[in-house]
Amino acid sequence: MKYTKHVFVCTNDKEAPKKCCGSERGMELVNAFKEGLKSKGLDIEIRAQRAGCLDTCGKGPSVVVYPEGVFYGFVTPEDVNEIIEKHLVGNEPVERLVIA
Repeated sequence: MKYTKHVFVCTNDKEAPKKCCGSERGMELVNAFKEGLKSKGLDIEIRAQRAGCLDTCGKGPSVVVYPEGVFYGFVTPEDVNEIIEKHLVGNEPVERLVIA
């Protein structure tokens, strides 16, 4: 496998009144993950990219990390470095953001 971990960030947009990750900073999160991984030299082994709907609209913006399959909700750009350090590097999910 080329990547040890893969981060998918929902960037889907839906019609109002449904909340959607795309309009809730989805692409901002994709870019923050990409920049954070690159700045730490991790972009060779961990990939972050945009995704379609992760079916967690009410808890968005949402992110899922594979291969673990850990879903995160209500993610903000300020949470990105914590997810990178704690989960992607340290293999410990950020519990306060995990969607049960």
